[in-house]
Amino acid sequence: MTTVRREPIQEGITLLTLDRPERLNAMSRELVHDLHEALDAVEDDRECRVAILTGAGRGFCAGLDLKETGEIAAEAGGGPPAGMRGQQQIASLVTQLRGLSKPVIAAVNGPATGGGLALALACDVRVAAESARFNVAFIRVGLSGCDIGVSYLLPRLVGASRAFELMLTGRMVESAEADRIGLVSRVVPDGQVVDTALETAVLIRANSPFGVWMTKEVMWSNLEAGSLQAAIDLENRTQLLSSHTGDMREALAAFLEKRPPNFSGR
Repeated sequence: MTTVRREPIQEGITLLTLDRPERLNAMSRELVHDLHEALDAVEDDRECRVAILTGAGRGFCAGLDLKETGEIAAEAGGGPPAGMRGQQQIASLVTQLRGLSKPVIAAVNGPATGGGLALALACDVRVAAESARFNVAFIRVGLSGCDIGVSYLLPRLVGASRAFELMLTGRMVESAEADRIGLVSRVVPDGQVVDTALETAVLIRANSPFGVWMTKEVMWSNLEAGSLQAAIDLENRTQLLSSHTGDMREALAAFLEKRPPNFSGR
């Protein structure tokens, strides 16, 4: 039994479901491993154009499984090297999500705390149910609030001032506030969040596969760009590359013929 379910829910769209509902989908070693494998499978699936990430039951992801962590700490441990390997395995989920050539939409259906918040931040789009809640839980368990990419991603979404406050206090952010501060793009009634994410996925799927891939890649890269000129230089080169695909020729032909384009991704 895997702790991450992967299933096609519509042509070109894959649903990934964190599946430890009895633990609010907390991140065990097994779940981290299974999510890495599921994301690899999404990348390798040439039919998949967009992925949706959600949680089973009443939560998105409650972060690190503290029960399992406590049991591991009680064992005869391997010291800092073993701890660092585990830390890197969890944190690399964020860079894996960022590096996928397909967009990932987080359908946040309940608590997204600690590592769960990090997973949501690393997705390209976030949709929240009314019951969704977010917090930087690390600071509440005696650790630094800076973990799993949150100190990089959160300020870029909500601004440095708000990010400092949220990371230093660890307070809970309800869905309405998350919408107001730009942490999520939309809040919908409970039970509708995956359907709403699917609506967004369908809109993305209608665009050129290569254009979507390059849009995701350049947007993430330009979050790290050192200047406007550096960002524009990357845009220029990518746009020239994109203009030589068959998809651009198809888009122009479809416009002239007044029909929907049939993109090939080549």
